[in-house]
Amino acid sequence: MNEKKLKKMIINIGNKLIEMGFISGTEGNISGRLESQDWFFITPSGIAYSQTKPEDLLGIDLKGNKISGDKKASIEYNMHLKIFQKRKDVNVIIHTHSFYAKTVACVRKNIPPLLDNIAIMFGGPIEVAEYARPGSLKLAENVADKLTNKNATLIANHGAIAVGKDFEEAMEYCNLIEDAAKVMIFANIIGKPVPLTNKQIEEDLNFFNSQYGQ
Repeated sequence: MNEKKLKKMIINIGNKLIEMGFISGTEGNISGRLESQDWFFITPSGIAYSQTKPEDLLGIDLKGNKISGDKKASIEYNMHLKIFQKRKDVNVIIHTHSFYAKTVACVRKNIPPLLDNIAIMFGGPIEVAEYARPGSLKLAENVADKLTNKNATLIANHGAIAVGKDFEEAMEYCNLIEDAAKVMIFANIIGKPVPLTNKQIEEDLNFFNSQYGQ
């Protein structure tokens, strides 16, 4: 992957999220960096993904300085910056407004580990970052704090965010967040959901890490 491919991938992911219904219009934001780089590309503010060109993306260094691009960065660039500063293992950040995730975010409830695959992938519940004004430094800090050692969080009264080592992993987490939120909502309609215990999660994680795959 080079810078040119990275920019195209970010735009392609934005359009894919539109197709999936995870964002609409100019909602959400996406950022990505090449392995071990101390700066990242992020989507511009207020431009539809279908209209975004590679040159519209902004380059931001880890001190928050704009190093490339002449557009205005997404209002949530500080959120991406804070996450990249904390997580050297993260190369992709995807912020969505998927329906079920933002529904749960509105009641400010953590999504419990009701499914074993959710427990395995996230190591426990998907928590909710405390509310703050969109685009504010406080919101950036609240979200980054929740992602210190997790790969997903809800954002109170707003949406969700997932991070990963690459686009495939981050997109998988976006899907899992939405699936977990949907299951939580419908399980509560049927009855009282029973989350997995910490011991069961630990056993599942140990099995997955030692037995799953080739």
